[in-house]
Amino acid sequence: MVDDYANLQGPSLLKRTLGLQNHRHARYIGSSSEYDSVLLDLRLYDDVRGESEADRGSFRKVGESTFFHQFADSDSPNHAQDIEDLDSIEKIVAPHGEALIKLYFRIVHPSFPILHKKVYLEKYARNYREFSPPLLAAVYALALNWWSYSSELARQPKPDVTKLEEIAFRTLQAVAQRPKLSTVQAGLLLLQRPQTGHSWMLTAKLVALGQDLGLHLDNTNWRIPTWERGLRKRLAWALYCQDIWSALVYGRPQHIHRSNWSVSPVTSGDFPESAADEDDEEGSTQVEQGRTLFSAMISLSVLLAEILEALYSEDAKNWIREANDSTKATLEKAKPIQLKLKAWFSTMPDTLRMDATRVGKLNSCGYLHLAYFAAEITLHRRLIQSLTHDTDPYLTQVIRSAAKARLISAMDFFNRLRPEHLQSFWYFASKVNFALIGTFNALLWVTSISSEEADFYQRRLQEYR
Repeated sequence: MVDDYANLQGPSLLKRTLGLQNHRHARYIGSSSEYDSVLLDLRLYDDVRGESEADRGSFRKVGESTFFHQFADSDSPNHAQDIEDLDSIEKIVAPHGEALIKLYFRIVHPSFPILHKKVYLEKYARNYREFSPPLLAAVYALALNWWSYSSELARQPKPDVTKLEEIAFRTLQAVAQRPKLSTVQAGLLLLQRPQTGHSWMLTAKLVALGQDLGLHLDNTNWRIPTWERGLRKRLAWALYCQDIWSALVYGRPQHIHRSNWSVSPVTSGDFPESAADEDDEEGSTQVEQGRTLFSAMISLSVLLAEILEALYSEDAKNWIREANDSTKATLEKAKPIQLKLKAWFSTMPDTLRMDATRVGKLNSCGYLHLAYFAAEITLHRRLIQSLTHDTDPYLTQVIRSAAKARLISAMDFFNRLRPEHLQSFWYFASKVNFALIGTFNALLWVTSISSEEADFYQRRLQEYR
């Protein structure tokens, strides 16, 4: 096993990385901390590595005024336990580890590109012990969802996913003491698994770890490998989406706010794979479509954050409550975002349309369209809730008609789902997003202003169920 990637013989993507070293971890030094950036800048830094030795660990300068404090992993508790945990994980899936990793990169990775495929495969080809235990377990656990999609695996007994998840969650707590990009990657992958209980708490922890790693910063000019800059950007936006959609589905305040978020938008150059890297095997996911899907989900999540801030934050609720006309006040907040949502949908690339399916290829666009309808419903819920007996009858009719149109569109979407959509990777929020359609239907039913309207919504709810 390699002690320091800088000492690897021959070419390797892992030399001089900031967030994926296997023997140490780096924590971002914030501008208000005890280490002042002006003072740190006075230190002498190695010209090659940009490092300066300290009493404990070392400082690394990656930008004009951006510094990290690097520490040895061996100084952290439970570090020696990693090898034993990795061996236990590999034993659970043996001898199918390589086949499961192939499944993961065939089906999950194209639509959720938070790993660097070549880096992951380089490490696995050398030794599975180079991985962080929760990341290795999380990749295996997610891939097990498509066990039957491999002709090699389908005839074999399926490994125990519960044991994998137990090790993954336990070791995630341990490696959080020495956070790396792999820690956030593992947490995000585990949050895509069906589970109950601690999802919101884990999301909050991942946001904190991401800030420790400087994921909330613009790394465009950092002195780190180009591929790591792209990986950090993809991972940062995946963390942003996780926080915003978790805030929606759990009804909590989001942790990430744009005032402390300087990550630039993803571009095609931030994605190392292209159509040439696509797996031709039947039941794979399209790489180019997955990249476009990931980018579209980010822009939709930014709009959802606006909705939650404008209509669901405590400030917004107080402002609406104190307004002379709560419906007009809500409409004033909602209308600009509604226009942005409409523009987002109307400019959606053709490759992301529901009918843009290819024979033999899985298609995750279903979760994106569902997320769009969930965002629309989240906006219109607040408008419906704002209606009172004193609201202008014409305005009431306009708002309820718009809400009805959104509900019908969302239900029609459900009928357009095909096996290529249903059997693909679905984003963690999808389960609740489906439920939100039913919730919205029920809200329109109980607030109906005529018996005919009530009958309509009652029938539609029964159909949806």
